[in-house]
Amino acid sequence: MKSSFEHRLLNRMDELRSCYDELYKGRADAAEQFDHLVEIMKKGYEERKVELKKLDADREQAKEWFLDQKVVGMMMYIDLFADNFTGVQERISYLKELGITYIHFMPLLKTRKGKNDGGYAVASYTQVDERFGNIEQFENLLDALREQGISTCVDFVVNHTAKEHDWALRAKAGDVKYQEMYFMYDTDLIPNQFEKTVPEVFPLVSPKNFTYYEDIEKWVFTSFYEFQWDLNYQNPYVLSKIIERLLFLANKGVEVFRLDAIPFMWKELGTNCRNLPPVHSIMSIFRIISEIVCPGIILKGEAIVAPQEIVKYFGDANAAECHIMYNASYMVLLWNSLATRDVRLMEKTLARSPRIPLYATWINYARCHDDIGWGFEEGIIREIGEDPFLHKQFLISFYKGDFPGSFSRGELYEFDETTMDARNSGTLASLCGLEKALGDQDEYQQELAIKRILLLHSMIISFSGIPVIYSGDEIGTVNDFTYVEDPQKSADSRWLHRPKMDWERAAKRADLGSDEGKIFTSLQKMIQCRKEHPIFASNVECTVFDTQNQGVFGLVKQYHGQKMLILGNFTESQQRVNNRVLREQGFCGIGQDLLQGRSVDFHEETLVVGPYQYLWIQQI
Repeated sequence: MKSSFEHRLLNRMDELRSCYDELYKGRADAAEQFDHLVEIMKKGYEERKVELKKLDADREQAKEWFLDQKVVGMMMYIDLFADNFTGVQERISYLKELGITYIHFMPLLKTRKGKNDGGYAVASYTQVDERFGNIEQFENLLDALREQGISTCVDFVVNHTAKEHDWALRAKAGDVKYQEMYFMYDTDLIPNQFEKTVPEVFPLVSPKNFTYYEDIEKWVFTSFYEFQWDLNYQNPYVLSKIIERLLFLANKGVEVFRLDAIPFMWKELGTNCRNLPPVHSIMSIFRIISEIVCPGIILKGEAIVAPQEIVKYFGDANAAECHIMYNASYMVLLWNSLATRDVRLMEKTLARSPRIPLYATWINYARCHDDIGWGFEEGIIREIGEDPFLHKQFLISFYKGDFPGSFSRGELYEFDETTMDARNSGTLASLCGLEKALGDQDEYQQELAIKRILLLHSMIISFSGIPVIYSGDEIGTVNDFTYVEDPQKSADSRWLHRPKMDWERAAKRADLGSDEGKIFTSLQKMIQCRKEHPIFASNVECTVFDTQNQGVFGLVKQYHGQKMLILGNFTESQQRVNNRVLREQGFCGIGQDLLQGRSVDFHEETLVVGPYQYLWIQQI
């Protein structure tokens, strides 16, 4: 009797081979390498433990499990949250208390010593960073989280390895098989041709796309930093080895893979080596193989590119790719609205955003480990009467705290004196004004800062997609300026918003008189409310509408005859929305705010929305 794996393999074999041939047909070793890939898949299934095969079976019956409204995430660094794997395991009850069912651990695989791009310079895909523990402790943590209903996501770097990775070391030693896994050249002839068309990722700190190594007399493709060597997916052996490593981690219990830097995976002369069609064939192969070997896992794509390019990584009904992608645009629009007290840019941008497949969704977040880059549709900025350059300069200045009247405290990242371009760093609480208010001992501004913190979270928790909270934001963590005292971190202002978890402050989370208590319990309530109402499921679409008040953002959600109105006031002043506008959206009679219990009569002339207030109104 055939196993479930054998049935899946038989049913999907033609599809897999077709995608594979798109990449490698014509190569002399294509058939041999395809057979090798299939053997890796078989081995991956055979090594999958019983409880994970049960998870696979359950999720085959509920393929859209990740779209459920009960999926609420948190992202964190292992060492900053609780030192190591054992420490995190001891804090699972804290995650459960908040309502977390999905957790994204920042890079935890073995990395190179010294500079390592925040852990993304992977020295081994099968070993973990010794600071956190060993691979057995990692697996124990994943088992413990799964038993408590929490799915685990890890970063899986697909574009490059550290130059200290075993593959790279063998290449340096002269092994041609491993040299062919990278882009290595004896002269600069081909590298110079690439340089003509390929943009630099970090022109200030890591210029050029190639590095010359005198010890091996080779030029190597290094898109990001010289210590990260780009993998050559034109070689099918690279694809097989990466799949083998992904299945290894899946068999340890990883359920969600954040595939890092996917737009860079395919290189061709004469192109910009970004978002090329073969990348999508590779992503389809990742998806097909995961659904055959371990259908309990899902793929999360990391692609910081224009919205029209991002949506392509979801694939389509004929060739699905990533299950979830980052909604970076929404995050930036939220911060823009908060600084300008004007939601028009957000309204217009979201209204024109490309639709995504119903089998996929966004990750929505207000802050993450990274900086905030101010990328907008310049045409829309002009539509609302603003100059794109000056508008960006305003935001950069505002969130640094230099702009007159700014409530924010932050720092610049990657400031370019020539273009005046920059990005901003800072914790959510500090960018929302809590740090400044505490320093000024201004209780009113402190109250407003907390309202801003909660408003932003209400917008990601109620929007279509999976909400993910950055660890520490649930207790209002402010900037950590001590990063400048660490030589390994001092040149990177993003460490400003990556402080260690303050468990003494977290202990105040039940004290409603404390900032920590006000924020934590409010988020807890929002999360619980989301879980109780299927209308918040990630595949229930939101319709953005013009509230006729540029300070108030409006969304409409509909599900099986139910209707919900989401409003958010992005100003520190009381605002009014004409109920005629709401009636035009189909709201009439009486509604009730799910969070406060407040009753709303849509027959009245206006609806009052308090300073930074958010309303989740269900039509009764």
